Amino acid sequence: MTLRLGDIAPNFQAETSQGKIDFYEYLGDGWGVLFSHPADYTPVCTTELGAVAKLKEEFEKRNTKVMALSVDGLESHKGWISDINETQHTEVNFPIIADEDKKISQLYDMIHPNSNENFTVRSVFVIGNDKKIKLIITYPASTGRNFDELLRVIDSLQLTANYSVATPVNWKHGEDVVIAPAIKDQDIPEKFPKGHQVIKPYLRTTPQPNL
Repeated sequence: MTLRLGDIAPNFQAETSQGKIDFYEYLGDGWGVLFSHPADYTPVCTTELGAVAKLKEEFEKRNTKVMALSVDGLESHKGWISDINETQHTEVNFPIIADEDKKISQLYDMIHPNSNENFTVRSVFVIGNDKKIKLIITYPASTGRNFDELLRVIDSLQLTANYSVATPVNWKHGEDVVIAPAIKDQDIPEKFPKGHQVIKPYLRTTPQPNL
């Protein structure tokens, strides 16, 4: 199954390190990040899971829950979590799916035969509160994911979902945003009372509207 942006994220039930979980119930009315790992006890992923655990408060600020996936079993997960806690100086505080039958990996197209027929690639899915997929990124096994960037993207996605704006290159929370081309010039003052700047007729900026 090939998933694309805007598709409904498939629901599933899974055995995880925190018990049996229904994905939709776990997300509730919030946002979600689902990210996969080739296998337990892999070095790059060990650092990633530790980093995500340390960002718990940042995800909570954004009403976002995280869930990891590996094709290894629960007993393996328990040992790996112990290693993560020890080496990354944290406590893993989110569920890790035990996808031994690879059903969820296949549901989310996480197994790429040209990469490896047995292991999941390192995929990331950001899922909105409407259960639609907002972002898909696939990383090679040798490159650690940047979760600060994922937080930045979630900030942008949540902002642009609620306001008629887009975020420019390298945008960070608190910086000016771009007014959507569909907004007519005469309507800008009412919609964006903080003011705006016209750089070109198609490039108009305004302070971040939800601050």
